[in-house]
Amino acid sequence: MVRGALVFAAAFAFSGMAAHAHHAIASVYDNSRQVTIDGIVAQFQLVNPHPFLFIDVKDGTGAAQLWRVEMDNRGELAAIGVTATTFKPGDRLVVTGSLARTQPQSLYVLRLDRPADGFWYEQIGRSPKIRAPS
Repeated sequence: MVRGALVFAAAFAFSGMAAHAHHAIASVYDNSRQVTIDGIVAQFQLVNPHPFLFIDVKDGTGAAQLWRVEMDNRGELAAIGVTATTFKPGDRLVVTGSLARTQPQSLYVLRLDRPADGFWYEQIGRSPKIRAPS
């Protein structure tokens, strides 16, 4: 019985941390500071709770800077058809999002376009939407 109580307590503690992390987007990203980046996908990680894109973006001197782009939660993305192969290394993306408050080259995606095939993803309120290539 003691073991069961300890397992329940540990699960409760970890679930609280996950919920806190999930709902802390506004504390990590500043919606009043939005930017648009244009670059090439280096990696896509379809992980919980939020997937990440890593995008090489050329700066003013032509040097590549790696940007970290956080997306909406994995479950909602899967529900609208995003898979581990939706974004591939080499894809050119144009991403608009909110800059991170403290982390350089990091943003939370609001709109993402893949010009090569017309794919777009948009985070509107609590409902992400996509338009897949025709």
